[in-house]
Amino acid sequence: MLSHKLNKNEINALALGEFDGIHRAHKKLIEQLGKRGAMVVIDKNRADITPKQRRDEFVPNPCFYYDFFTIKDLSSEEFMALLKKDFPNINKIVVGYDFRFGKNRTGSIEELDRLFDGKIVIVPEFCYDGISVHTTKIRAFLQAGEIFQANRLLGREYAIIGFAQKGQGLGSKELYPTINLKSNGYLIPSSGVYAGRTRIKESIYDSVIFIGNRLSTDGKFSFETHILDIEVHVKEGEECELFFVEFIRQNRKFLELSHLKTQIDEDMKNARELLKYCKIYPEQLTKAIR
Repeated sequence: MLSHKLNKNEINALALGEFDGIHRAHKKLIEQLGKRGAMVVIDKNRADITPKQRRDEFVPNPCFYYDFFTIKDLSSEEFMALLKKDFPNINKIVVGYDFRFGKNRTGSIEELDRLFDGKIVIVPEFCYDGISVHTTKIRAFLQAGEIFQANRLLGREYAIIGFAQKGQGLGSKELYPTINLKSNGYLIPSSGVYAGRTRIKESIYDSVIFIGNRLSTDGKFSFETHILDIEVHVKEGEECELFFVEFIRQNRKFLELSHLKTQIDEDMKNARELLKYCKIYPEQLTKAIR
């Protein structure tokens, strides 16, 4: 979009925050920016719901990144001086109701008002179905395997981009073929089996996703997806995007591969049923096939 081409001198409004997840509450801040607004992202360089520059994919405004560890010791005055230096023509700042800034988060919204002579927009707490929407709450849901709840607060299906790598080779021989993935920078949900979708190039396929240690074979960690009802080949290193829809079951150890295969059959049956009724979010589909 045109706004992504703005340079810092053209920007007149800023939204400030970590913006990990780009969830429903974040969108309320973004709505206040206007055509010449931008987002200042404080990046803590951890496993994120929406890592680094992937945030750009979910917003209509440009994102500018400050590394948390290079600014964490700035006082409130120093942080505001940095903003004014980098964005000399800002006349509006948008923040959430609980925004804090400066060293040790000592700067309040009242302090922001004292240091900035333009307009300050404070976006109130946003609740969805009675639940206050916060990144910490979404992270907790993901780490507990409560994917459905996390997706409700995100306003989209949680997704991870990974790259195909060589696996055991056991699945295609004795069980079911899977695509083994390596992914960096993302918050990995709780170990277990999930109903989901797999994007490969411009196609999206219903899938069963597994995360965890292969307790029934070599005990090593695995992140893999089995595409339902169709055989799809990928090259090593090829990008795949996995969308998590619903948790199916905990990881378990099986003493016989035949018992594991019987369980996988049941997992596939459950996934097909869940994916019949769980919607894919339209804006997410558009991004997946962009």
